[in-house]
Amino acid sequence: MKIRLANEFDYPALRGIYLVSRRNSFEWANKEDMSLGDFDTHTGGESILVAEEDHHILGFTSLYLPDNFIHLLFVHPDCSGKGVGTRLLRAAAETMNTPLTLKCVSENHQAMKFYENQGWKKVVEEGTPQEKYWVMVYE
Repeated sequence: MKIRLANEFDYPALRGIYLVSRRNSFEWANKEDMSLGDFDTHTGGESILVAEEDHHILGFTSLYLPDNFIHLLFVHPDCSGKGVGTRLLRAAAETMNTPLTLKCVSENHQAMKFYENQGWKKVVEEGTPQEKYWVMVYE
């Protein structure tokens, strides 16, 4: 598996991964409100790392470098549990300076468990009653 910076030719696959992953795991969200264009809207101004194997993109992470912040981390559902997310987190840590931060939707128990298993710590729960999330830190 190779981790590299995304380029414009990756965007169709990245849009697809973002959409299918959210529709597959965001049970609390309205799936009808999700679209392929969300990827471009949600990652504007961020650096994107992709995990690739045999010229096939398995997942990505988007980084807001000025704040050492991981904005998004998504792995195609077919590749879940194969170490893709772990490799992307390591690459993010190598790209930015610690401490790193991210936000994880409180209802996303699977993602929360994944981050905690990778050494991330919950700092504070924020947001509205309808959209709570944990701010997490990695040092």
